[in-house]
Amino acid sequence: MEAQIDQEMEKLDNLGEDDLATIRKQRMADNRKRKEKTKEWLEKGHGEYTEIQTEKEFFELMKGEERMICHFYRENWPCKVMDKHMAILCKRHIETKFCKINAEKSPFLVDRLKVWMLPTLALIRLQKTVDYVAGFDQLGGKDDFSTEVLEERLAKSEMIDYDWGHHSRAAAAATEGKSIRSGIYTSTGSDEDSDFEN
Repeated sequence: MEAQIDQEMEKLDNLGEDDLATIRKQRMADNRKRKEKTKEWLEKGHGEYTEIQTEKEFFELMKGEERMICHFYRENWPCKVMDKHMAILCKRHIETKFCKINAEKSPFLVDRLKVWMLPTLALIRLQKTVDYVAGFDQLGGKDDFSTEVLEERLAKSEMIDYDWGHHSRAAAAATEGKSIRSGIYTSTGSDEDSDFEN
């Protein structure tokens, strides 16, 4: 491994002007492609957390999507927690379509996709469900997980583009005492037992 790194460093040290120009051209071409792709995603409604009203709309929305994450929900606290995280992530990761559908109004989909717990995220790649996040067990088992924890879980299923080196340090810093619920209640310092102590 060390010899391989040394070899790469030597190669970088010996780059000529022509090599640098080639690398620069390639980067510019990659940036142009990314901008075009971003424009296409935004035109298709990426960057928004869309609510799907019907099962038919689900199938129409899924067509042509490379990656789609659909939150099966009902009106309860755990699903509202998931909604908050999904609303944040859809803006960070426009490469993936984020949506939600009311599970109680979608019995065919719930049965077909074998949704057995709410909230459930169906992770769909090229019109096939490849994975699920059911409940909060994979997110720490509590409803006060950070958005970064969900982000890493989605990245493990390759549903979002993710820079592991940058994000894991940021996630570690962000999870220290922070979550959707953190900061709501403060202790008064009295001797009374409180259900709201940190």
